[in-house]
Amino acid sequence: MAANLGLAGRTVLITGGASGIGRECALALAREGAAVAIADANEQGATETVCEIAALGARAVVASFDVRSPTATETAVEAIERDLGPLDGLITAAGISRPAPATELAAENWEAVIGVNLSGTFYSCQTAGRRMVARGRGAIVTIGSVSSLGGQSGRAHYCASKAGVVGLTRDLAVEWGSHGVRVNCIGPSATDTPMIRRGIPESFVSGVMEDRTPLGRLAQPSEVASVCLFLLSDLASYVNGALIMADGGVSAGFFTRGHGRDFSSKALLAQGVYSE
Repeated sequence: MAANLGLAGRTVLITGGASGIGRECALALAREGAAVAIADANEQGATETVCEIAALGARAVVASFDVRSPTATETAVEAIERDLGPLDGLITAAGISRPAPATELAAENWEAVIGVNLSGTFYSCQTAGRRMVARGRGAIVTIGSVSSLGGQSGRAHYCASKAGVVGLTRDLAVEWGSHGVRVNCIGPSATDTPMIRRGIPESFVSGVMEDRTPLGRLAQPSEVASVCLFLLSDLASYVNGALIMADGGVSAGFFTRGHGRDFSSKALLAQGVYSE
């Protein structure tokens, strides 16, 4: 059901829009009457999301490009604006994890995670931001994490990338605020998405991830999407450079341990969390 946030007629690019948080953002925007461009390495999933949006009566296109490439990002955004009109908003939901203990973290996995999560976020923001700054309006929402705030065993590359996203967000908010462009970040905790479920035992999800969350459960993608839409809307017209934690209270308490649970690398290995 649409919340009437005043987003009808706007054009928004969502990276990582084929599943999880990005997909829920795309569907919620479509219900609001926005036009949406879906970028994702999973082209089949992106196409399926576009079909769902079309069924809602909204306009949408698949934008196939590698977020790690500034040239590919520029070309894709040019095509999006030809098809859907000038960009009003951007959500950078593309992200990967590839957990591994720091002592065993392969260089290619470090580069991949930093490349997608941090460099990809920058190139998307830069490309969209140039246009928004020139037009004097726009709103960008980046996706951080509770891992933006602290360490988490087996996630050295992921934590570094997500901490970097927060720093990037704040810098762009300062640089572009006077040009009418707002940039904010959302910090979700573990969200019930395919990325979380893939390769992580159910016993760890239900017995550990939920245990360390004061609300006692994982976030649903739609709950994070609702915060994204708020930040894109004029209801958030004076919110700029903020990190909004949509984490069920995780960051308000202990980050790496909860109710006696052990989150050390040794314990995570024993529970099969590094099975990939």
